[in-house]
Amino acid sequence: MDILVFATVVLPFLAAIALLLLRDKGSRGLIVVGTAVVLAAASLALVGQGAFEYGPKSILGISLDGLITLLDFALLFVILVIAMTKLKNPLVAALTAIQIVGLIYLEFFMMDHGAAKAAPAMFADSLSMIMVLVISIVGSLICVYALGYMPAHEDHLHLARSKQPRFFFYLVAFLGAMNGLVLANSLLWLYFFWEVTTFCSFMLISHDGDETSVKNATRALWMNMTGGVAFVFALIFLQKTGTGLYLSELLKPGFSAAGAAALIPLFMLCYAGITKSAQVPFQSWLTGAMVAPTPVSALLHSSTMVKAGVYLVLRLAPAYAGTMLSGTLAMFGAFTFLTTSALAVGQSNAKKVLAYSTIANLGLIIACAGINTPAAITAAIVIIIFHAVSKALMFLCVGTIEQKIHSRDLEDMRGLYMVMPKTTIVALVGVVTMLLPPFGVLMGKWMAIESAAAMKYMPVTVMLALGSGLTVMFWARWAGILLSTPYPKGVPAEPQAGTVRGPLVLLAAGAVLLSLFVPFIYGGLIEPAVRSSHKAAGFVLDGFNFVNQQGVFYVYPLFLVLGVGFYFAWKQARKVEAADCVGPYLCGAQSPGDDKAFLSTAGAPVGYQASNFYLTWLFGEERLTGPINMVSGVLLAVMLGLLLGGVI
Repeated sequence: MDILVFATVVLPFLAAIALLLLRDKGSRGLIVVGTAVVLAAASLALVGQGAFEYGPKSILGISLDGLITLLDFALLFVILVIAMTKLKNPLVAALTAIQIVGLIYLEFFMMDHGAAKAAPAMFADSLSMIMVLVISIVGSLICVYALGYMPAHEDHLHLARSKQPRFFFYLVAFLGAMNGLVLANSLLWLYFFWEVTTFCSFMLISHDGDETSVKNATRALWMNMTGGVAFVFALIFLQKTGTGLYLSELLKPGFSAAGAAALIPLFMLCYAGITKSAQVPFQSWLTGAMVAPTPVSALLHSSTMVKAGVYLVLRLAPAYAGTMLSGTLAMFGAFTFLTTSALAVGQSNAKKVLAYSTIANLGLIIACAGINTPAAITAAIVIIIFHAVSKALMFLCVGTIEQKIHSRDLEDMRGLYMVMPKTTIVALVGVVTMLLPPFGVLMGKWMAIESAAAMKYMPVTVMLALGSGLTVMFWARWAGILLSTPYPKGVPAEPQAGTVRGPLVLLAAGAVLLSLFVPFIYGGLIEPAVRSSHKAAGFVLDGFNFVNQQGVFYVYPLFLVLGVGFYFAWKQARKVEAADCVGPYLCGAQSPGDDKAFLSTAGAPVGYQASNFYLTWLFGEERLTGPINMVSGVLLAVMLGLLLGGVI
């Protein structure tokens, strides 16, 4: 067990230090690929090991609890110095100072460090292992992709000196922090890893160093620091009431029976999860993170940073089951899912579509945690797994496309197959696995709507159904753009670095194969996780189909129909020759030799673009963001007010 925990948590930090010190390209590639292989193998070995508890006391004679405390204070002081000197941001400085003071009070005036530990510092069950698999495999593939992506990124910026050593330091350290977070039982350990992810995200978003990057990184920092403050106050509150600072203590039966005294710290922890997962009204930090290099966007949006927030909310679900907190979380998550899906409809920027789609899916997971039935928890875990793979694939595809065509606008992806045939196919796989049945993301949405309907949560059911309809709009539009040009023979080859193509192909294959084997994944990982927390299974497998009282989800019959349909569509598309492919008809005013322009009355070529296609008058950010933030702020205030009033 020591070696597996070391490989998943400590090794990435050691690899990060090596990447910072060894600056040559060869060493960097060897360390990143080697760490990726070890992480993937260790995560699979942990799953084979099964559930465990692990309570390391010391390393080289140094108390690990004391070391974590020391590192925690050191990290906060580093953030404080950056806030006061580099950023000159009083809000970040104040939020950091509050956490420092709170930790001093907790550690030196409230806690008895000589008392026997109530529980081990680390533990893992099926949910933890699922998270470790997602972080270690998907996150590692993103790091490998960055090896091929970053040189071209720096060439575009015309940097005199490469900043890749620092970039890969934070990128790889991120994986260790996330694995530590999901394996932590001690809330003090969890808080430390939580703040490490906050700091790493700040450094990665601000990596390019321009004004826009620093501005968006600062927003991400202060929004996540409000969650850090809530986390510290939750620890103080729990310590004051005599509750041990361990997840296992919070998950004991009857914990929430203490009423508001139990639910207020649970709300504070959930609030921290809400900020970390960029739920409304905090969504702007994640959409702003798009200014970072594509591997950062992929890592934050798919497998790591934002998944930490929903992991904590989902982990605590048994503790607040049957309470007002649970019901209000369901409403809040459903509202986020609906509204950010609407915002995604109005975007032509591919990264913004992916960002709002990510926030929406995280809202759906939080809604499932609030519904809090075995079926809903099953849906949440299914979405965590399949969203991580497909969304990481889509972000990496957009980054690859942007470096080739110098645009991330969806309209500029029309006819992409003629320029990037292989990447287009991979991107289409990503869109299809997010859009169509029987792939896992849509299966998770079906499970979520079914679970809400079964509990007769009518407002939640309606919001989830409407939000799902909106997701069909923007994913189908993207698929239509990629398919708008026939797929002829004889297109030019697409040269690509192996470190770029490898992760793209593996993620595309994973998105399909995981859905193909979802009945086995459900039986081996997801159902045990749900039974562990909610003592019952959410669905019954009947002939590899998912069955509950509301309906049946047919897996392999749908795969058969989809496969046959794609076969005939591809066969027809391949009959078209490259020379026969033309742009859209422009009423006879087509500019000679330019498929993307028409001749004006003055005879000058004028480029065209789709505008009403995105319904910005209805779904635009300027129109919706203000009202959405206002309503979501009210929902959070009502949630807290009900708990403070002792209404359970």
